[in-house]
Amino acid sequence: MLISTMNDVPGYRVSRVIGECFGLTVRSRNAFSQLGAGFKSIVGGELVGMTKNLQKSRQEVIDRMVQEATERGANAVIAMRFDTSEMGGNWTEICAYGTAVVIEPA
Repeated sequence: MLISTMNDVPGYRVSRVIGECFGLTVRSRNAFSQLGAGFKSIVGGELVGMTKNLQKSRQEVIDRMVQEATERGANAVIAMRFDTSEMGGNWTEICAYGTAVVIEPA
C-alpha cells in the first residue's frame, strides 16, 4: 500500500477515488509515565517513554487506516494526515486519515 502526504503520486494517475479512510486509537496515560514526565519537565529533556508510546500509536493508526483502505479495494492512500486531540484530560485520540484511491502507472 503506497501512502503519500501529497495529493497525487508522480508517475501515476488516480483511476478511482474510493473515499476517506481512517485509523483511530484512544490512549490513556500511564500514571507512572505521567509521574516520570512531571519530574523530567523540571530538568528538561526528551520524554523517551512518551515518545515511544506516540511512535507505537502512530504506527497502529496507520496500520488500521491501511486495513480499511485495503478492504475497500484501494492500493494507495493520498493526502494522508495525522490528527491528535486530548479527551478528558487523561486520554489522547490519535487519528491517521487520507483518501483511499486506486492508482495506475501514467
